Amino acid sequence: MIASIVSFITALFVAWWMKDRKFKGKSALDTLLMLPLVLPPTVVGFGLLTLLGRQSFIGRSFEWLFSQPLVFSFWAAVVAAAVVAFPLIYQTLRTGFESVDSELIEAARQLGGNEKQIFRFVILPLSWRYILTGYMLGFARGLGEFGATIMFAGNIPGRTQTMPSAIYSAVQSGRTEMAYFWVITLVLFSFVLLSVVQRLKP
Repeated sequence: MIASIVSFITALFVAWWMKDRKFKGKSALDTLLMLPLVLPPTVVGFGLLTLLGRQSFIGRSFEWLFSQPLVFSFWAAVVAAAVVAFPLIYQTLRTGFESVDSELIEAARQLGGNEKQIFRFVILPLSWRYILTGYMLGFARGLGEFGATIMFAGNIPGRTQTMPSAIYSAVQSGRTEMAYFWVITLVLFSFVLLSVVQRLKP
């Protein structure tokens, strides 16, 4: 839940900032933002270890501030899930923002609306289906994340263990009934989410 909220808020602001902006390197930046969607999760996990691990500046700063390393902590699981969920949310929101008729936006500007007012009273109401779809897809993606999470956060029961890593542990230890329980739970939950997403399509 925390990961999906963090990822959604970040994607919301980035998608709005990127919407009509033109600058050199925009295509490269857009590609970079979408990269976690196509990279193997283990590559994403390795990248997080490199950028946020105990030997990195951010990792050392986090450990100094909170007296514990970021790696193999609850927040590491949040970061991993948020990173892999971000591209889905970002792409969906950008599509929604770009679907809003530019003439309506221009009319709002001519009536004296500033960019924040246009975003709040024009863009958001007209793209609410995309916004809700983006959040739900990101939530489902983060919930099902395994590779990056297990590399960056580990699989510590009661601390960093997620449902996918719980399934992995259950299979490894021969607890088939537990594995079936988590698998069926994830399948049913994902099915319901995707069914709602299909209904939300414009």
